Amino acid sequence: MSSAWRGCASSGMTRGETMTTDEARQKIQSSIDQYGSHAAAALDLIISEVRSSLGHETANDLIDEFDLELEYNIVPTESEGGTS
Repeated sequence: MSSAWRGCASSGMTRGETMTTDEARQKIQSSIDQYGSHAAAALDLIISEVRSSLGHETANDLIDEFDLELEYNIVPTESEGGTS
């Protein structure tokens, strides 16, 4: 298990808890600060958790806010409605 995965696994969240947008921002920034250019695995896990807890739109907003697509190749997803 890479250190990025271990870092997220010990984040204090337990199954069934819902994270807030501010908590997601803190986790994203912490992962970037801690792992730098190697943060992609941790960030992917965080974004997956955001999608599950807060929805695709919130995850996409955070991807844009932190420029995760360009820096870490984490791409936004289409909303479940699929409007183009």
